[in-house]
Amino acid sequence: MSATRLGLMTRSLEGLVLGDAFGDGWFLRSAQDAEGLWAARELRPAPWLWTDDSAMSFVLCAHLSEHGEVREDDLAQEFAAAYERDPDRGYGPSMHGVLRRIREGEHWREVTTGAFGGQGSHGNGAAMRVAPLGAWFYDRPALAAAQAWLSALTTHAHREAVAGAVAVAVAASLAAGGAEEEAPPRADFLRQVMRYVPESEVRSRLRVAADFPSRTSVRHAASVLGTGTLLSAQDTVPFALWSAAGHLDDLTEALWQTVGGWGDRDTTCAIAGGVVAARTGTGAVPGAWREACEEIPPWGDVRGGRRGDG
Repeated sequence: MSATRLGLMTRSLEGLVLGDAFGDGWFLRSAQDAEGLWAARELRPAPWLWTDDSAMSFVLCAHLSEHGEVREDDLAQEFAAAYERDPDRGYGPSMHGVLRRIREGEHWREVTTGAFGGQGSHGNGAAMRVAPLGAWFYDRPALAAAQAWLSALTTHAHREAVAGAVAVAVAASLAAGGAEEEAPPRADFLRQVMRYVPESEVRSRLRVAADFPSRTSVRHAASVLGTGTLLSAQDTVPFALWSAAGHLDDLTEALWQTVGGWGDRDTTCAIAGGVVAARTGTGAVPGAWREACEEIPPWGDVRGGRRGDG
């Protein structure tokens, strides 16, 4: 196993978990002034707990560290086993059903392709967990796209969900692979990502994001692109990647800007965090952030198999 691949995947995972836990803390009670707290850069109280975004990414990272590639049958079973051990991490209603049915013995392909009247789920779950896979394939974005596609199908059969996972994985691959180079302008980065994304609403919204003026505000981007309120890939991924692409050298600022779009903020921040950290790591993140964030457990403890540490 390449130490470089493992290291890049690990630092992307650390950024994903930090983003997930940071973003989840911003689901505030209605009486709280979220906008005011955000404008003042006031951190949420500790502990910051990670959610299903991280739980599923742990499984994917352990799987890659063991096999070096996505093996769909095994990965589906590993997702289901991890869910059974810790089902209270904020999984969406449909994913509860999918993972329970796979765990009970139904084949994952029948479960996922039969969802939503045979269309499959277009949720953002395949995209939220996949950035570390892109970092693993830092030197081959086309392969990152193909492997992200396979990883998505184990739980999400809809084209939009697959396109969202491909977009995030490619973004992380490009971020990790270009870590020694100057960060490209936001629009250029998004257009590079688009080259690998299949025709879809995800791709169309990425094109819109790439065409935004350079001074576009978070509020405007969120209102046009969506920030996951609909819990769909097409309503989540373009904004998260727009935000990440504008702050490829500053993980902390990327997360502040991403959470300011509100919406499905744990997932948008997990995506942005995983992409940016694939390039930067988490070393420059303030100590208070790292101390507040729930620790990453040994991957094997979450996945159910032996720890794939190479």
